[in-house]
Amino acid sequence: MKGLTKVYGAAAAVDHISFEVGSGEIVGLLGPNGAGKTTTINMILGVLRPSAGSIRIEDVDLSLHRSRALDCTNFAAVYAPLPGNLTVEQNLRIFGMLYGVANLSQRIETLLRQFALLRFRHAKCGVLSSGEQTRVCLAKALLNRPRLLLLDEPTASLDPAVAADIRKMILEFTAESAGGVLWTSHNMYEVQEVCDRVLFLSHGKILLEGNPKTLPREHGKSTLEELFIAVAREPLALEKL
Repeated sequence: MKGLTKVYGAAAAVDHISFEVGSGEIVGLLGPNGAGKTTTINMILGVLRPSAGSIRIEDVDLSLHRSRALDCTNFAAVYAPLPGNLTVEQNLRIFGMLYGVANLSQRIETLLRQFALLRFRHAKCGVLSSGEQTRVCLAKALLNRPRLLLLDEPTASLDPAVAADIRKMILEFTAESAGGVLWTSHNMYEVQEVCDRVLFLSHGKILLEGNPKTLPREHGKSTLEELFIAVAREPLALEKL
């Protein structure tokens, strides 16, 4: 992402931000509500057209070759459930066909086993628990073996045990596939556990960037949560450090 900007009227929701996500890297996109995280993700997904700037995925310009760029991405979020009137297998098959996944039946079987969904194969997604639905959404997100996986609050509202399972699955995906992950979360414990690097957004701009384990100390804070609160409450003071 280079110079990425999204303007609504006179207000910039995202203001000339530049960053990259490397192979095998999990990057946390952090910040308070309204900082521009979801707007950024929606631009990368091609849902929103940037007001300025460029997005390249696997060196393919999204604005020029949208389908080619998006072929190697995927997305999951708890606020974007799959169609509830379709079964788990039906959802995976339809999305797999949309992505043109080769050997689709075999790929579906692999993901059903990987995400412990075999017994839910014929269950409608709408009747599953939140944790089960999240596993189905992640299985869908990995159907096409994405080079860039976008996760917007993937474990929000999940109990700690289920959230831990989800984090483990994403770490395994990154290690095995060398795909990159852009991850938003308000759970700083989670971020510190899974992310290699974090970007703190404030009012649409990248305010801080670094290793989540060392970044707090660099700015006089003892924990990542303290730093998050400072970004939300005192961004101007941090910007001067």
